[in-house]
Amino acid sequence: MEELALHILDLLENALAAGARQILITIEEDEDRDLLTIEVRDDGRGMGAETLQKALDPFYTTRTTRKVGLGLPLFQATAAQCGGNVTLESRPGQGTRVVATMKLSHPDLPPLGDMGATIAAALSREEPVELVYHHRRGQKEFKFSSAWLQLHLGEVPLNCGPVLDWIQRYINKGVAELYGGEGK
Repeated sequence: MEELALHILDLLENALAAGARQILITIEEDEDRDLLTIEVRDDGRGMGAETLQKALDPFYTTRTTRKVGLGLPLFQATAAQCGGNVTLESRPGQGTRVVATMKLSHPDLPPLGDMGATIAAALSREEPVELVYHHRRGQKEFKFSSAWLQLHLGEVPLNCGPVLDWIQRYINKGVAELYGGEGK
């Protein structure tokens, strides 16, 4: 089954491939407005107008390993299927911002999935990245900051196995608490 966390992982991989050193993930679930908003913002190299215009086309990719790029187009299709859309903002040298909206009550809305594994995967790379994850559901919120964790770890790198395992558990516990402990 499709999970939103996998779409977010794809966005994180895109950001890291673009040289991002700071990434902000914001998820807001507004039941009053029946709206799920997912935003990923990075400080990577960004895209020019021509590339930006083509980025949501499944037959366009900057990869040399294949001739199609399905990440953003699939996310756009998921959002559209759930009564929403995806917007993309980017400028060369200024990073990229992807915002997806979906109807929270839509019967085809995929589950959130394993956000802990998604963030741990992004932090497992050799290149350091400062990642902030902020998830709001009604009046409840959960925040994770890799910079905060690194401050407390000192010389211990974020990308070592036990730290990544802890990050995954910590994030999944925090997300589960947003749903009253049952997870999503």
